[in-house]
Amino acid sequence: MGNQGAGNLRIRQVLLLFVLLEMSQAGSESGRFSVAEEMQKGSLVGNLAKDLGLEVGELFSREAQVVSNDNKHRLLLDINTGDLLLSEVLDREELCGSSEPCVLHFQVLMKNPLQFSRIELQVKDINDHSPVFLEKEMLVEIPENSPVGAVFLLESAKDLDVGINALKNYTISSNSHFHIKMRVNPDNRKYPELVLDKALDYEEQSELSFILTALDGGSPPRSGTASVRVVVVDINDNSPEFEQPFYEVKIPENSVLGSQVVRVSARDLDSGKNGEISYSFFHASEDIRKTFEINQKSGEVILTASLDFETIKSYSIIIQATDQGGLFGKSTVRIQVMDMNDNAPEVAVSSITSPIPENSPEIVVMVFTVFSLRDQDSGDNGKMVCSIQDNLPFLLKPTFKNFYTLVTEGALDRERQPEYNITITVTDMGTPRLKTQHNITVLVSDVNDNAPAFTQTSYTLFICENNSPALHIGSVSATDADAGANAQVTYSLLPPQDPQLLLASLVSINADNGHLFALRALDFEALQAFEFLVGATDRGVPALSSQALVRVQVLDANDNSPFVLYPLQNGSAPCTELVPRAAEPGYLVSKVVAVDGDSGQNAWLSYQLLKATEPGLFGVWAHNGEVRTARLLSERDAAKQRLLLLVKDNGEPPRSASVTLHVLLVDGFSQPYLPLPEAAADAAQADPLTVYLVIALASVSSLFLFSVLAFIAVRLCRKSRAAWVGGCTVPEGHLPGHLVDVSGTGTLSQSYQYEVCLRGDTGTNEFKFLKPVISNLPPTNPGREENHPFLNGFGFN
Repeated sequence: MGNQGAGNLRIRQVLLLFVLLEMSQAGSESGRFSVAEEMQKGSLVGNLAKDLGLEVGELFSREAQVVSNDNKHRLLLDINTGDLLLSEVLDREELCGSSEPCVLHFQVLMKNPLQFSRIELQVKDINDHSPVFLEKEMLVEIPENSPVGAVFLLESAKDLDVGINALKNYTISSNSHFHIKMRVNPDNRKYPELVLDKALDYEEQSELSFILTALDGGSPPRSGTASVRVVVVDINDNSPEFEQPFYEVKIPENSVLGSQVVRVSARDLDSGKNGEISYSFFHASEDIRKTFEINQKSGEVILTASLDFETIKSYSIIIQATDQGGLFGKSTVRIQVMDMNDNAPEVAVSSITSPIPENSPEIVVMVFTVFSLRDQDSGDNGKMVCSIQDNLPFLLKPTFKNFYTLVTEGALDRERQPEYNITITVTDMGTPRLKTQHNITVLVSDVNDNAPAFTQTSYTLFICENNSPALHIGSVSATDADAGANAQVTYSLLPPQDPQLLLASLVSINADNGHLFALRALDFEALQAFEFLVGATDRGVPALSSQALVRVQVLDANDNSPFVLYPLQNGSAPCTELVPRAAEPGYLVSKVVAVDGDSGQNAWLSYQLLKATEPGLFGVWAHNGEVRTARLLSERDAAKQRLLLLVKDNGEPPRSASVTLHVLLVDGFSQPYLPLPEAAADAAQADPLTVYLVIALASVSSLFLFSVLAFIAVRLCRKSRAAWVGGCTVPEGHLPGHLVDVSGTGTLSQSYQYEVCLRGDTGTNEFKFLKPVISNLPPTNPGREENHPFLNGFGFN
């Protein structure tokens, strides 16, 4: 029951729709608009209210709307203004194809009262499409015998536009054989036709190409192009033609069987099978067929039997060339048999001299080859010409009839060319010419005209010292351009220019190969380098020699330990350095002086403090061996200090030496007694004479020192009393009288001087301070403290 009710409802709706349509058709009005295709979206089509005769407000009040039959919203109605606008870009070719005119139907629906109005929109065509050929290249085959005026149909172009913008005509590029003609079919389609204006000839031009252009009627017009290739089809309208109507050939009577006599060639202007040619003899005699044959494809005439000039002197052959269409051409070949010079010259060698010394003077001509010739032929065939290669230092001279001699043209050089391969060519004057070649080899003997030459003018050899005897230290080499015994080189040592150089005890040389050997161990410290001359002598007569300089450089090895010059370590009483307890940090105590017999980095020395009675009290500068105080001295420091120093070189492996330095801490240098280490005291007790000598020397030294100090103090006090406040001033120039030079006393090196200042307010005349004066440094500003690098190295201010 439900399904039946739904069906009745649909029927009512359909009936109602037909009623409404009838009503609309009964009271509808029709409006016509036109618009060009490809206009932009929103372009104005027209005013619908004005076209229907309605007020603008009516469209709004009656809720007017535009609908299409295909339910596509291509138009948009502005109910406020009544303007009809495009809602999309219209393409006429897409909407209507080739139909013309292109009209779209729309309905305008208005309410209160219900009213339908029909609208027709004509879409006008614009020239937006160019003619297009479906094939970009057309191939047309036309026989070459086609008559003038023949018509050949070509593919047409397609243009999607209509009306005036549609395809209008065709043109072709300029040519001398065709023009274009347009044919219109009943369906109004335009086809191009190719009309032949000039007869075709395959042999003249087998293919033609031109451009076909299709034009429409738009403004400006559009066009499309295609390439047309016309292939001319050949027909058999040409007979074969020989390149020469008559061939004349001369052939020697001794020609080899199977050799080519002549090759004829014919040409057919046709193509394909019409141009294929075969060759054959035309009405040939039996002698011709036995003696010759022809290759049907190539036209080559081959000799198949021996020729005899005395029997048949010439042959005349007619050759026919035939194509596949049955057309043919003919040519005549005349073969002339020639009498041949068939006896070659003969060479007979009488004598030869070889080898030839290379030092022969240019004016001396040596005869070393004599030969004779004979030819069995007569006339020009018996006349002969004799020659050798160019660029050889030899000449051929005729002597009597057919006798020749071969002589040297100039001096020979074996080192440049030890031998010559000479080809003697004898040619007769016959036709054809026959020749005979005879090869001889001439050797050049060597003379001793080249001295040995060393590969180098000087040699430098290196050898490490302390080498083992008979050590191979290098080689010299010399070469001799001569040969045999003249090239055998013997090496020797030449007497040295320095008579003091005992060369025979230093090196030796192997006389055969130039190897040099050291005869004994060398010492770099005794002999660092030496030079000598080496001679190279060949075994020629007379012998030639040369010499080269050899320099032997002895390389240093680290075979010497450092040797301490100061303080002395000779087993006597050790040297004791005195240091006042009032010394500032960085005070120079002493300097260790050492040397190394080696050189280079093997002699670079460094100093190190190994052991001290009071660690941290003294330090040693690693590069110059200066021993300085590292801090202020205190009463708790022991008066006797023993320092063990290490001196080490920079060799590989390094070598070293140690030295002991005794330091005595005193309150002032006025104390006459200098305590010695226990070992020295024991030694003094053991030898009373040594003790007496020491006491006497100390007394005299003390008296002299006190005198000098007193003299210096008086001079200083007279010159300036301000010096006691700021310290003693160091004058420039030479050492003044109030300075004591203690260099060379065994305590410090020669680069140190000390200024001794005495305190005037004490009765004991003790030292106030000790200050180093370095004379080779520039003067400093008065009153400014100078920072010593040793103090900076230990961190003192």
